[in-house]
Amino acid sequence: MAQALERAPTPSGRVALASYLLMAAGLLLVMWRGLLPGLLSLCLGFLMTRALARWFAAAWPQKHRSGVQPRSAQVLAAALVMLVPLGLLVFGVTHSRGYIVEAPQQYRELLDYMARTVLELRDKLPHDVAAYLPDGADGIQRAIAAYLAAKAGALAMAGRAWLGGLLYAYVGLLIGALAAVRTISHRGGPLALALTQRLRTFGEAFQQIVAAQIWIAAFNTALTALFLLFLLPLWGERLPYTPALITLTFVAGLVPIVGNLVCNTVITIVALSVSLQAAAACLGFLVLIHKAEYVINARVVGQRTHMAVWELLTVMFVAEAVFGPAGLVAAPLFYAYLKKELAAGALV
Repeated sequence: MAQALERAPTPSGRVALASYLLMAAGLLLVMWRGLLPGLLSLCLGFLMTRALARWFAAAWPQKHRSGVQPRSAQVLAAALVMLVPLGLLVFGVTHSRGYIVEAPQQYRELLDYMARTVLELRDKLPHDVAAYLPDGADGIQRAIAAYLAAKAGALAMAGRAWLGGLLYAYVGLLIGALAAVRTISHRGGPLALALTQRLRTFGEAFQQIVAAQIWIAAFNTALTALFLLFLLPLWGERLPYTPALITLTFVAGLVPIVGNLVCNTVITIVALSVSLQAAAACLGFLVLIHKAEYVINARVVGQRTHMAVWELLTVMFVAEAVFGPAGLVAAPLFYAYLKKELAAGALV
């Protein structure tokens, strides 16, 4: 396909405009209909299948006595990408059905728990420290608690959306794996070639932003789980809602900058309900983790996309205002894609 695009003439202005409009309409439809989990999983399934296929082809070259051919490597990679997540889901439903099916309820209870902790802040702190709280702190505490309680109420109706998101994610994974092993035709009209170029640019942006962010979130989650499940109990401290906090760490880690702040705040408030020492230990450990994450983020993401922090924060807050929490996740990807298209047209 790359050779075909190199031989193809530059599409006319109308064809290029049509491809841009179709791409924009598709991305808006994804956000409007809540299909973002499916889109991200589609891209991830595509990249994982291609990466596994290359690894299998290198491990078992054509002349190997096992007879594994490149096409067989692609099929094997696609089968693994499609079946392994399904097996993990079945295992999770079998052993942790209550948490997987009732995850929104778990987070609703967590938010209620945080609201009560904020209201009882003076009681949680030592008397000498609580005496330094300003007189207006009670009003701030009530406002924060009311906000958390409102968010908890919104989660009461999120059960169906949660299960639907899991379904969309798995269907997207299937589509991505199948697209990665499709037979590529080198013949196509100018609009098809232009759309292929749009999709290729979007895939490059995904690989630079989301794929890197997924690995960063996984790194962050692994260290946080190690701390909450093993290190903190060694000191005689255990946090409530630990599984929910670990899951939140991964999901929040997909959102650059803001996700770290949210995750730190939630875990510290929950730890404060246990003891001041637990809160200080969690905050210190999380700051160390996220300092390491900032270095990785700057090297992996920042150098590739050339996005300044103020740009990223601006588009994230605007996208969150328009599309809600999904906008926070989609904004870095969509903005990176936009900048790549503008750079390709020598406009920035």
